[in-house]
Amino acid sequence: MQHASTAPVARPRPRWWTELPLLALVYAAYSAGRLVVRGDVSTAVDHGLRILDLEKTLHINFEHPLNRLFTAHSSIGIPADFVYASLHYLVTPAVLVWLFRRREALYRRARTWLMTSTLLGLIGFTLLPTCPPRLLDATHGFVDTMAQYSSYGWWGNGASAPRGMSGMTNQYAAMPSLHVGWALWCGILLWRHGRHPLVRAAGIAYPLVTTFVVMGTANHYFLDAVAGAAVMGVGALLAGPVMRIADRVTARFPRFARTTKSPIVSAGCKTSAGERIPGQRTTSADSSHAAASADADASTGRAPRADAAAPAGAGTAGGDTPAAAR
Repeated sequence: MQHASTAPVARPRPRWWTELPLLALVYAAYSAGRLVVRGDVSTAVDHGLRILDLEKTLHINFEHPLNRLFTAHSSIGIPADFVYASLHYLVTPAVLVWLFRRREALYRRARTWLMTSTLLGLIGFTLLPTCPPRLLDATHGFVDTMAQYSSYGWWGNGASAPRGMSGMTNQYAAMPSLHVGWALWCGILLWRHGRHPLVRAAGIAYPLVTTFVVMGTANHYFLDAVAGAAVMGVGALLAGPVMRIADRVTARFPRFARTTKSPIVSAGCKTSAGERIPGQRTTSADSSHAAASADADASTGRAPRADAAAPAGAGTAGGDTPAAAR
């Protein structure tokens, strides 16, 4: 019996009832971690001032002119505040759902990339609590546009947190900027895998608009945005190793692994032409064909042929050896 080469078993499709709790767990850990590692306010202010001084030395403090533009023109500042307070929590889940439904082969890597980068960002918040520009002393020239235009939206003085809930967020988690990081993740996926030109254009525009918004609203420094992009780059490099580790862990606990049975009964095995499995019952078509051959032999006076006198695959008396081998 000839055996075909074993084909790799396809990975089962992710299920929403397992993916949703996993993503919720990671986001809950991220949010809780931000609250736990609030850090000392004076230390966060020192870090913010050092970043600002470095940017001034390098002449890359782009947040200053943008913030003046946003505060001077409400037609720019108000939409920018809405973008900052909402799209971060809407576009990223929408891209995840789009990948899950339309790009199944890419979903697992993209999801792992996002989760790994988010956890790396939490490490950054822990090691480097940073005061955003809007919370620095007014002498440094920044205005909190979220507070300036708070009467137009649902947020209060606590960044994008709803009114009365500013105490439930860590306002000193500015480095790196995951607003920029998540927007970059969305943009890359939309650009690379979107089919419509408008979708690909949105993939370019969204991270750029987000970068301008986080600086113009005085929520992040330019170097925060750079760090957010760097975190996503490191997360992309680690996505492969993280998936391999997850596969090893799953292999050690096969009880919890989802397996897919092959729909092929022979499990990849082939039989040679005319060969039958010993003891296999013939079909009605085979029986009719054998009877017709025996009648034809009798009418011509020939001895019945082996394949017509006995079921196909029958050997010598008491043996299972195929007729072709005798």
